[in-house]
Amino acid sequence: MSIIIPIRNDMGASPARPKQPAGAALTSLPPLSVYVHVPWCVRKCPYCDFNSHAAPGGEIPERAYLDALRSDLEQSLPSIWGRQVVSVFIGGGTPSLLSSAGLDELLAMLRAYLNLWPDAEITMEANPGTAEAGRFQDYAASGVTRFSLGIQSFDDAQLKKLGRIHDAAQARAAIEMAQRAVPRVNLDMMFALPGQTLEACLTDLRQAAAFGTEHLSLYHLTMEPNTVFAKFPPEDLPDDDTSAAMQDAVEAELAAAGLGRYEVSAYARPGARCRHNLNYWEFGDYLGIGPGAHGKLSFHDRIVREARLRGPDSWMQAAMARDGSHIAESRQVGPDELPFEFMLNALRLKEGVASSAFVERTGLSLAVIAHQLEAASKRGLLDADPTRLRATPLGWRFLNDLQEMFL
Repeated sequence: MSIIIPIRNDMGASPARPKQPAGAALTSLPPLSVYVHVPWCVRKCPYCDFNSHAAPGGEIPERAYLDALRSDLEQSLPSIWGRQVVSVFIGGGTPSLLSSAGLDELLAMLRAYLNLWPDAEITMEANPGTAEAGRFQDYAASGVTRFSLGIQSFDDAQLKKLGRIHDAAQARAAIEMAQRAVPRVNLDMMFALPGQTLEACLTDLRQAAAFGTEHLSLYHLTMEPNTVFAKFPPEDLPDDDTSAAMQDAVEAELAAAGLGRYEVSAYARPGARCRHNLNYWEFGDYLGIGPGAHGKLSFHDRIVREARLRGPDSWMQAAMARDGSHIAESRQVGPDELPFEFMLNALRLKEGVASSAFVERTGLSLAVIAHQLEAASKRGLLDADPTRLRATPLGWRFLNDLQEMFL
């Protein structure tokens, strides 16, 4: 689900940026995560712009998928050889459509080929409409340590509007199954739903917190291009002022329940932050395998972004050909792009990152963004602390403007 928060763009133009150096070098490599994409779902939701596809006849081609995934992984090994993997995220689509045996084979494959940390966080997304207690226990026995459940709402009427295949009772049952199976459970929730009032929004969040939830991801419903909702928008969507009021009230409500907001769309109890997503936001590396998966890999002399073919069938066929044709894009990120890419991620964190992380993760000197840092600080958007790159409360409110200053 896309993470988009409505932010007013009225803070003025960005200052000119000094010319970037011709190249940069990394003295050390950042932590490495692995993302595995499972592209199928029972039914495509009308708001979803992810690379997901309704399973043909309700069945997924699990054998062909796992074979292609193995081939994709094997072809990726030279790029990551010898590096430790700190986290794995199995996303989709609906990964919980995989059989217990299929998920066990997938994780065994990753352990065989990768240098996984003994305490690596292994997250699996699951849809409450596909939850089975026995299967959740099997997933956990295979090595899953964290489930991320696509709850979205506990209001049956809203779930129907969103095109979800589960109802509130199934959502509650799935949460209880997941909490019995693994030590970490995340709930994905949405707000600014059609006709939703502030009180209805808070009721949803109170129900989520009532399970003792350790981590919650909260997303604003948006009309993404090329979705059913973009073509046929639902009626009675809350306006920007109402949505902003919901966001403020939700943050206070969750804080009172012990869930602190540590990223634009993420709330957690102490010690329960999502390690995989933190690696993204701190500009770490990630290998993405599976159809449509994206990756970012650092080398001592360059940073490379790559993307796989989006179509499940075309990706499977190309991956099995073992000629590199399953990779749709592979490009080196230029030094002129790195400041914006770094800040786009790091400034999403409420605490920001150490200033030294910019040098460590981009290979560039802070001098190349000194002008922007000074300008952002003068406008009250960036914390004046020179040891930390962190948005002020005003900067978080106008985060788009702050990030664009580094574009």
